[in-house]
Amino acid sequence: MAEATFKSIKTEFVKGEKFMTTEELEQAFAAYAYWYNHKRLHSSLGYLPPVEFNKRLPLNFVV
Repeated sequence: MAEATFKSIKTEFVKGEKFMTTEELEQAFAAYAYWYNHKRLHSSLGYLPPVEFNKRLPLNFVV
């Protein structure tokens, strides 16, 4: 799971990007993480973003 996440970060976020400061990188990554968790459709989750998928889980189910 971690390998797939890092692959997504490398191919969708940092590939071809250049950041002038650490702060710029942090802001860009925060925006990417929000998009990844709230907007991006994940085929393994029934084409739902992770946040939406988790909202639909039964309350007693722990991932």
